[in-house]
Amino acid sequence: MTTTRRAVFAAALFAAGALSAGAFAQSGPKVGAPAPGFTATDSHGKQVSLADFKGKTVVLEWTNDGCPFVKKHYSGQAMQALQKKWTEKGVVWLSVISSPPGEQGYADGPTANRLTAERGAAPTAVLLDPKGDLGRTYGAQVTPHMYVIKGDGTLAYMGGIDDKPSTKVEDLKTAKNFVDAALTEITEGKPVSVSTSRPYGCTVKYTS
Repeated sequence: MTTTRRAVFAAALFAAGALSAGAFAQSGPKVGAPAPGFTATDSHGKQVSLADFKGKTVVLEWTNDGCPFVKKHYSGQAMQALQKKWTEKGVVWLSVISSPPGEQGYADGPTANRLTAERGAAPTAVLLDPKGDLGRTYGAQVTPHMYVIKGDGTLAYMGGIDDKPSTKVEDLKTAKNFVDAALTEITEGKPVSVSTSRPYGCTVKYTS
């Protein structure tokens, strides 16, 4: 794919994400309101609930290992670095796979664990959501679609991971990472200055 075609492709997906964001913003979770509760099964077969992490900041990261936008963040080691930085500070990081069997990004438990190890990823847990229940609850539209939940249970941020809607690894160097900024401000007791942004990436492949 040429540079021009990649740019057009990225712009189209960014626009689609923006439209989707506008649609779910009216009916999905709201920043400043309690984040929707959930229970899901992780890649080790353990039940994980949002209520388990009361008092802790929680990050939800929708992911799809076949998505070029996700690949940018992992091949550039940016996502792993962010996971390690914040989990070491006590933040709970939950990667969510909402792809159903037969669709790009689907992973069962062993596959998800292998991907985590191969990429050197460091989420607290990987949640498997093949029926898309958790994804629909949060209105997750693309990968990566990001959410930050404060310790009091309120949603503090939702949207894209940064302001560079491209698949180019070199763009990581100049991108403003909204998730990192939100977590920093929460840690410092400050209000989140950018609480929503346009998500960009590959469309989540929900079951019909």
